[in-house]
This record gives sequence, structure tokens and C-alpha cells, in this order.
Amino acid sequence: MTNDQLGFIGLGLMGSAMSRRLIGDGFGLRGYDIDRDRLAEFEENGGRAAGSPAAAVESCGAAVLSLPDSDVVRTVCLGENGLIDSPTRPLTVYDTTTGPPDDAVGLASALAAAGITYCDATVSGNSEIAQRGELVVMVGGPLQAYEAGVSMFESIGRSHHHVGPAGAGSRMKLLVNHILTIHRMALAEGLVVAELAGLDLGATLEVLKDSMAYSKAMDAWGERMIAGDHADPFARLRQSHKDARLIVDHGSDLGAPVDLVTVVRDTLAEGEDTGLGDLDNSSVIEVLRRRVGVGRVISP
Repeated sequence: MTNDQLGFIGLGLMGSAMSRRLIGDGFGLRGYDIDRDRLAEFEENGGRAAGSPAAAVESCGAAVLSLPDSDVVRTVCLGENGLIDSPTRPLTVYDTTTGPPDDAVGLASALAAAGITYCDATVSGNSEIAQRGELVVMVGGPLQAYEAGVSMFESIGRSHHHVGPAGAGSRMKLLVNHILTIHRMALAEGLVVAELAGLDLGATLEVLKDSMAYSKAMDAWGERMIAGDHADPFARLRQSHKDARLIVDHGSDLGAPVDLVTVVRDTLAEGEDTGLGDLDNSSVIEVLRRRVGVGRVISP
């Protein structure tokens, strides 16, 4: 993949971080977002703004999508002035959005009929990790399309994996998040126990990191949970709630056990219902703190 060939659609927390990384590595990006402020920021960072998804991929061989959910992806791909209306061919779409695997399969089929290749190129990490170029990229789709995107994956990620046909990237992302969201909840619960026990939370986190209990959740959220500082989110609690719903549905559809992640989903729902939705997803600890009368966040 060469410079000046990449459209970028969706410039929220994650999309902005990935696009900055790509621009910094010399990719020429044409971008689109419904938020004009995001587009203006994108231009300030060296990108070129477009007026629609179709315009964003003009003269580009590939496009990256970073969108809230599959419904928005469907509109961007198949709606008026969407990618399907662009005359640019060949065109490969790398969709980093977290959504149901069946939606990825359906989009791949619909776009293939229009001569567009679709990959669900999901990522593990938040916007801070994306800024450092340390995402893990999990790609479902044709092997040739995966291989064509390697330079882009190496710009935004520390590793990349081809995990199967369209839909496999979404399944792998949901599996990663299935386990990670439980780890995050376990950390929050453990820190509240430590807080009520009168333990020093900084020292507790250091012991946890040095023990068999260690998980990367401690690196990502430990300090924020201890400080009760959930502003300036790297990933919002409401987005984690959406992902948890997808994870429960995915496992349930397969007949798999989802008991632990269901508890997390319900806790995230409580957090969103009580005003924490736009805070960092580390704020799940505040739901637990509130339950025992030691909550630190009254309102966002």
C-alpha cells in the first residue's frame, strides 16, 4: 500500500489516534466524519477533508473505517454517497469497528457484489495505545487483502494476524474483549476490596502486577482506578457497555457460557444509567464504589 491511497472514515477517539499515526508515517489520508470539529482537527494534523464517504475514497485503493457500530458502517458502505457509490475500483475496505460477526459477513457479500473487497480488521487496544502504534490487528477477509494492508497494520499496530474469512476478525475481537472486560472488572472489584480493607492502593497494585493475578488490565486502568480520574477518556464506558452486549449475544448464540461477562455487562449498564457513560471505562470501579458508599464521582 503506497501513500495517497487511503481513505479514513470515522474520526472519533480511536479513529483520530489511528489517523494521526498513519499521517505521521507518511500515508496521505482523505478523511470523513459527520463531526465538523473532528474534520477540522484531522486537517490540522495533515489530512485532507472530504464531504462524504464516497468522496473520501476518491483515487484511493483502500479505506479504513472506525465507526460506533455496524449500523453506521452499513450506512457508510451502502447508503447514499456511501462507498458503494464511489467509482473507485479496485477498493479494499478495512473495517476496525466492533460489531456482530454476521454483520461483517453480510457487508462483505454486499460489497463484493459491487466490486469492493471487505475485511473486518478489528483492533485490540484503546486510543492511547493507538497513538503509540501498539494495537493488535486481527483481520478477517481474503489473504491477499490482508497482505496488501500490512504496511498500514504495521503503522498502527505492534502485531497483526490474519484469522480467517470475513467475520473471523469480529469473532476474534469479541473473544479478546470477552476476557479483557472480565479482567478489568476483576481489577476494579479487587481494588474496592483493598480500599475497604485499608490497604494502600498504590502498593496493592504493585503487588498485583508482580503476582500470578497480573493482567494487562492493570497497566491500562490501574492508576486511573486508584486516582478516581476517569476524565479525558481513552475509551468511553458506554462503548464498553455496547461491546459487552455484543459479547454476551455472541457467546449466547453459540451456546457458550457467558456468566461472568453478563455480570460485567449489567455493571456497565448501571454505570451508563447513572451518568458515567462518557467517562473512561476505568469508571466501572465507581459503580462498585457507589454500591458500598465510597464513590468518588458524583457526576461527569
